[in-house]
Amino acid sequence: MRWTGKILGGIFGYMTFGALGALLGVYIGHKFDTGLASNPFDPEHQQKIKNTFFKASFAVMGHIAKADGQVSKEEIQMAERVMAQMELSPAMKQQAMAEFNRGKQTDFDLDAEINDFKQSCQRQKNLVRMFIEIQLQAAFADGKLDDSEDVILLHICGKLGIPQFAYEQLKRMLGASQRRGSHQQTRTTPEESYAILGVEETATDAEVKKAYRRLISQHHPDKLVSKGLPDEMMKIAKEKTQQLTEAYDTIRELRKN
Repeated sequence: MRWTGKILGGIFGYMTFGALGALLGVYIGHKFDTGLASNPFDPEHQQKIKNTFFKASFAVMGHIAKADGQVSKEEIQMAERVMAQMELSPAMKQQAMAEFNRGKQTDFDLDAEINDFKQSCQRQKNLVRMFIEIQLQAAFADGKLDDSEDVILLHICGKLGIPQFAYEQLKRMLGASQRRGSHQQTRTTPEESYAILGVEETATDAEVKKAYRRLISQHHPDKLVSKGLPDEMMKIAKEKTQQLTEAYDTIRELRKN
């Protein structure tokens, strides 16, 4: 247990405000000590987050894929495609498939997995969002989001503190992204572009720009990796930022005409 913050806080508080100040100083010092104990920038803690994110991503992906009773060929291909995007080594690909298969088992404890993930990430909102996006991307692999998959994803969002309206927006955005991925066109359509940025066609130029900048910041690969995104998943984040930029450029060009 760390005591430095409590001791210094108590002494400073007593010298400044007396007995009540000492109590307040000890409380503030306790918060400081707790923060040091779970320092998100500590390399060991960072590695723990990365390991948890990696394991939970593929285990939950497997669980959602099995939600409708069977794992489709498209869902297996999506899992393999995510692994290919990450350029996993043979050993790590084997680990990812093991986690995917673990999530498919009938005794898989989803709530325990999500609780471990939540505790490890310590309210890193961008990491949590990226986790849900990966799950939605996998769920949309067969071209649609089944009701059983939707129920599980909504439950996961509830456990992670993501409100339903935010989940519905992510569904719309990721659905557009997946439709975009299945097309062979060279540019996103206006409808897809607005959906990818999460704005309506009636949004002002300023609102579109604000949404784009917010999403780019949320998906910035270096920022996500610094918060605990596994290095192997950086490529996924980079592709997401490219897609956001393409959607934004499409809207800008459309509005120039």
